Amino acid sequence: MTDKNTSTYDVRDIGLAPSGRRKIAWAWEHMPVLRRITADMKRDQPLRGLKVAISVHVEAKTACLAKALAEAGADVALTGCNPLSTQDDVAAALAADGLHVYCVHGADQETYWRHLRQALSFEPDLVVDDGGDFAQIMHTELPELASRLIGGSEETTTGVHRLQILAQSDRLRYPVIAVNDARCKHLFDNRYGTGQSVWTAIMSLTNLLVAGKTVVVAGFGMCGKGVALRARGLGARVIVTEIDPVKACEALMEGYDVLPMAEAAPLGDLFVTVTGCCDVIDQRFFPFLRDGAILCNAGHFDVEINLHQLESLADSVENVRDGITAYVMPDQRRIHVLAEGRLVNLAGGDGHPAEIMDMSFSLQALSVLYLAEHGRSLKPDVYQLPSDIDDAVARRLLEHLGRGYDQLTPEQADYIDNWDL
Repeated sequence: MTDKNTSTYDVRDIGLAPSGRRKIAWAWEHMPVLRRITADMKRDQPLRGLKVAISVHVEAKTACLAKALAEAGADVALTGCNPLSTQDDVAAALAADGLHVYCVHGADQETYWRHLRQALSFEPDLVVDDGGDFAQIMHTELPELASRLIGGSEETTTGVHRLQILAQSDRLRYPVIAVNDARCKHLFDNRYGTGQSVWTAIMSLTNLLVAGKTVVVAGFGMCGKGVALRARGLGARVIVTEIDPVKACEALMEGYDVLPMAEAAPLGDLFVTVTGCCDVIDQRFFPFLRDGAILCNAGHFDVEINLHQLESLADSVENVRDGITAYVMPDQRRIHVLAEGRLVNLAGGDGHPAEIMDMSFSLQALSVLYLAEHGRSLKPDVYQLPSDIDDAVARRLLEHLGRGYDQLTPEQADYIDNWDL
């Protein structure tokens, strides 16, 4: 896999680059906000002399972010954040264009973690993380690198939660921007991006009808809201399971059935876990699933469906279709798992639509610029993205779409900001 004449990349096949370039070009064409930001960065070179390491799903939209940061003057290293979401042709295209790229689709755990360490081995000044694997390595193996880091940004809910745990115990070693929590991220990426891309992947992998099925959505955060919304739009009956009584009430008032998993398990035809927690569907529930039930995960890590327990209960395990594994139980029930229990929309599809990732990766690019300018003055903690960055991305998108929005008159601003009127 590694070119014998260079150590700057480890990809499946550098000859796949032309295919990857076509994918990247298509995504770039549909990411107008990032294109505008990149044009500004290319002119001003705000990242000249800095190194940026990225651990995000390696597909075409991520490639656009990596190339944008390179255009801003940064030396960029890229690796994946999920062994099954890497697209080998996209990785090859970036490597051929001079970026440091370390990832292959289907990497085993040893290779996956080696690639993460390779991306950190060129001692970045800034990191873009998705799920917190960079953070884990730096805090357990490379504390000096973590302490020297100017700052990092985190793309997803799971990663932000992990970093907040470190911060609350005073163990976080560098400042982090919680990009996931920005309005232009969680309101759109998590809800509409996840909602569409999860069902695109499920329908592509299974070639089955959604209408008329009972879909169980585990978790009613922003991602779960999107998955449930699109399932209902496709004609499914939707059951939501939750551990948060307020979110359970919200789901109920949105018109969904709300049940504990023990009651939902025998009713569901198709299950989507979106919780960020482990053992959401495990040996407590496998015996009650219907013959032919389909399980998939849309949370970051592959721990939401306990596949070790499922395999131990099964008489046999069969690959019945690309991306679909059947677990045949002693009573001959067949339980199907999509994409090995990993993020179904990326391990079994192309991820979020380009227009959605245009917003998210524009936020990431501007977060990196913000950290490059201000990170050295920030103490280690998890920070919200400055609201003016959020607003700037939204304004640029509206401008591109030819849509306007109202602004407060001076009198309205005084009314809102003052008590004595």
